[in-house]
Amino acid sequence: MIDSKGYRPNVGIILCNDEGRVFWAKRKGVNSWQFPQGGIDCNEDPETAMYRELWEETGLQAEHVEILGRTRYWLRYKLPERYIRKNSTPLCIGQKQIWFILRLITSEENVRFDCGSKPEFDGWRWVEYWHPLTDVVHFKRKVYQKAMAELGAILILEHVPVKADGYLTKCR
Repeated sequence: MIDSKGYRPNVGIILCNDEGRVFWAKRKGVNSWQFPQGGIDCNEDPETAMYRELWEETGLQAEHVEILGRTRYWLRYKLPERYIRKNSTPLCIGQKQIWFILRLITSEENVRFDCGSKPEFDGWRWVEYWHPLTDVVHFKRKVYQKAMAELGAILILEHVPVKADGYLTKCR
């Protein structure tokens, strides 16, 4: 499903723990890290897609997490020219995403990578809240920064510590 401007609707998921650290996933077979994310299927709303993607990519279900918030608007990024499949119809030039921030309310032992038909990840770790901005592939950095800035404010309101590093400060 591609919109009229060439963007594929997608959800992004920032999963945090009670210490304000975030779930950082290693893509299967490569040394590339990202947040869980995935496409929104036809007749699917963003929240439904988020729960489906969360389960397919991490093995976590609705009862394992608490939704703290979501971005108000679509956030977009363009793919680098080399990643655009020129022979595809309709042409996809990037993704538009609704981002969710979730809190893990179950044991980490419930995380697994064998629930989807094609596992996306083969490892994960907890990292400081802003670490992903220095580690994600370059063309996703601006959308990560926008999502994390908007959703990090929710963590502060929830009294979840977010390490101060020039973006947000801890609120207690």
